[in-house]
Amino acid sequence: MLSGMSTRRRAREIVLQLLYEADLNDWRDADASRRFIRSRLQGRTLLTNFARELLDGTIAHRDEIDQELKRLSTNWALSRMPVTDRNVLRLGAYEILYSQTPGQVAISEALTLARRYGGEHSPRFINGVLDRLFKKSVAEKTTVASE
Repeated sequence: MLSGMSTRRRAREIVLQLLYEADLNDWRDADASRRFIRSRLQGRTLLTNFARELLDGTIAHRDEIDQELKRLSTNWALSRMPVTDRNVLRLGAYEILYSQTPGQVAISEALTLARRYGGEHSPRFINGVLDRLFKKSVAEKTTVASE
């Protein structure tokens, strides 16, 4: 049996595949995406729900996420990034900004995806951008909490 972390990692890998596909092609309909997720996760309900939340959330917030990534990825236009890196960043940013995943876990998981699917320089680049995003989000939460 897989551990909780590795099964969630598998869910993230599946979501990354769908984000990659959506970036290059027309977005498949939501039902087809759900079937794909369910089949890849062998019908495991909690993991399927986790993957759906990641996919739906990342897609729903993609414009805001892309704006943040543009600001934080100095000297890099989002459109010029490798497709894998761009979508690992989107997924990691979604988890940092909108999900219950602790920021450091989101960064660690994004780095694992970057090492596995990205290029030689992907992990370092993704770590830098997501670390800046995480620190910015913590600072904003702290400011709001103290007001």
